[in-house]
Amino acid sequence: MRKLLLMLSVVSLGTSPLAAQTLRDRLPEDEVIYFVLPDRFENGDRTNDKGGLSGDKMVTGFDPSHKGFYHGGDLAGLVQRLDYIQGMGATAIWFAPIFKNKPVQGGPGQESAGYHGYWVTDFTSVDPHFGSDAEFKAFVDAAHARGMKVYMDIITNHSADVIQYAECPESACEYRSRADYPDKAYTPIVPKSEADIKVPAWMNDVQYYHNRGNTTFRGENSIMGDFVGLDDFATEDPHVVEGFIDVYKGWIDRFGIDGYRIDTARHVNPEFWAAFAPAIMAHANNRGIPNFHIFGEVASDGMDVQAQALHTRVAKLPTVLDFVFRRAAIETVSGRAGTELLATLFEGDDLYEGGKQTAKQLPTFLGNHDFGRFAREMRVAHPEATDAEILQRVLLGHAMMMTLRGVPTIYSGDEQGFAGDGNDQDSREDMFPSKVAVYNDNDLVGTDATTADSNFDTLHPIYTAIADLAKLRHEQVALRRGDQIVRNYSEKPGLFAASRIDSASGEHVLIVFNTSKEALNANVEVEKSVKKLEVLRGNCPGAPRLAGSIAVSLPAFGYMVCKLK
Repeated sequence: MRKLLLMLSVVSLGTSPLAAQTLRDRLPEDEVIYFVLPDRFENGDRTNDKGGLSGDKMVTGFDPSHKGFYHGGDLAGLVQRLDYIQGMGATAIWFAPIFKNKPVQGGPGQESAGYHGYWVTDFTSVDPHFGSDAEFKAFVDAAHARGMKVYMDIITNHSADVIQYAECPESACEYRSRADYPDKAYTPIVPKSEADIKVPAWMNDVQYYHNRGNTTFRGENSIMGDFVGLDDFATEDPHVVEGFIDVYKGWIDRFGIDGYRIDTARHVNPEFWAAFAPAIMAHANNRGIPNFHIFGEVASDGMDVQAQALHTRVAKLPTVLDFVFRRAAIETVSGRAGTELLATLFEGDDLYEGGKQTAKQLPTFLGNHDFGRFAREMRVAHPEATDAEILQRVLLGHAMMMTLRGVPTIYSGDEQGFAGDGNDQDSREDMFPSKVAVYNDNDLVGTDATTADSNFDTLHPIYTAIADLAKLRHEQVALRRGDQIVRNYSEKPGLFAASRIDSASGEHVLIVFNTSKEALNANVEVEKSVKKLEVLRGNCPGAPRLAGSIAVSLPAFGYMVCKLK
């Protein structure tokens, strides 16, 4: 602990007093979010690699050569790399759950570890693999001293897999519906060794779980079923509702955090969120955190804006992760779809509770730890492409995310050209030198490095591009808070143009993209009152060609950002 506090005194020297003073005043849409899995980011303290446990990997969960076990990243490592994160322009850090987890789960031959944080046994304390509660407090304080917000990843849908069923001891139980089994579906059994493993204590009572077998992620069982065997909370029970509200009020009280990302939000009944979210927002406000950011995970891989927006209306979640933006970005930047797909995405902004204002606060992202990385998507779409072309497409995708409406959310490693081999464990590479063979044979984008190296290169072209665009977002209020007007789009790869206009200041920024492999010359319609253009990024013309029309020229995969006056 003394070593960590000394480290904090060093990294805090460059703290901006202004940033610290304005931290609580910033709106959610003012942020640039950086998402990390602490276990895969940086190992700052090797003494906690095994979480204080003794034995082999099946006990400790630690095996840095296996993609499904703990690798050693921790809170001390996050503190050590705050300069790196802030240097990229990130203003908020969201990290996978750090709650105490069941170290190892899974049947014979299927075992893996809780390195990702989603197999919680104690919802009130930090997992020893990552550090201590005191170290978490030190991390939050260090981030806040720099003017950076801290968002926790939380879970209410399930806990670790502790409950077994008498009816199927050798295999996972199929879901039994309420219609077929209105009173009791299965007979829950808790091993004696785990009878009191969960915290708070009420979570050890089987009556607070559905006990209906595994979900197939469809219909009733999407909410009532066990998520791949994980114990599914009966979130319709008032005791469970109040219990979780108390748990997550506690983290605000103890650490002064700034927001919650909610895991598996679509698998919890909407009435739970309608009670939970307002209670948490009100509590945060009473604790002096007026812009507490809550965003739910409503996972999807398609273009259904309505299904995503529904959770802000029926479930009353303040915002949700914008999975539809991800899909639209992949399809348009890869060239598999025309830019009209982006127009379709933004046409749906009025569907959210609060309409376009809420849409500004949706965290937008290109890839994540579940669905895989954006660079891989570009390679899958264009297996014949050169590394230079893939890099151009990746940079274009990041430019869209950093300038269009929403809160840009960068998945750690993307800025270093990580591409991965697929989703889930195959997209959870180490930032510190990895010992995982199936990671180390990956071809990273924009660099000759591999994941066997330490990948914190502040000169990597993707890192520098993100840093540049983050600086631009900070300078131009319209790129953070501005209303968005779609100007031009196409049925084919090519032109997409949009304006961001801040109603308070009148600031007007025009963004133009070319998703085509060919150079683009086109006209973009704007207000006839526009007299001149200021170059912010790219090759903006000095003035309209005619009243209400701007001629633009862009190279393949190019973009420009212009201030209109």
